[in-house]
Amino acid sequence: MTAMAQEPITQELLLEWFLALETPEGFQAELIEGEIVVTPPPDGDHEHYISRILTQVIRRSRTDMDFSGNKGLKLENADGCAKDHVIPDGTFAPVELALYQGADPWMPCRGVAMVLEVTSSKPQTDRDTKRRCYARGGIPLYLLVDRSASSVTLFSDPEAGDYRELCTLAFGKPLPLPAPFGFDLDTGDFL
Repeated sequence: MTAMAQEPITQELLLEWFLALETPEGFQAELIEGEIVVTPPPDGDHEHYISRILTQVIRRSRTDMDFSGNKGLKLENADGCAKDHVIPDGTFAPVELALYQGADPWMPCRGVAMVLEVTSSKPQTDRDTKRRCYARGGIPLYLLVDRSASSVTLFSDPEAGDYRELCTLAFGKPLPLPAPFGFDLDTGDFL
């Protein structure tokens, strides 16, 4: 049963339980579409992709970007309740917004320019479920590095709970990142 089909009291109790959950060191817990998803620590290849993308964004973006690999996003539904709590592998936001400040481990999506996910133990979650969450949150760009498909996909133009546009390229081909980034992401080192 998805969160959309659950009674409001069930959603509320699930959210309370999730927020009180303690995970082992290195593991991450997320509340995604009514399910609690616990992910083990990432492997070295996973971190390699993130490092390569982060380095390029810092050096080549037309806008100064802040980055976080640990700040969770709370995605509010129509009634303003923060139902989904997702932790992207990476979040980029313009420096001047100072979105990552404060003690709360969860932040709203407003102002986030792009989220990054690298597939790991549950690739379908990154390909489908998280994609819908980020689109519902109004995040303009979602960059997915799909290790099993050896491809990189940029989702854009969020509307009605999903992204209307996508561009998928094989590793090794440059992927154009639109404003506020404004450069071609080199994926040659992903091979």
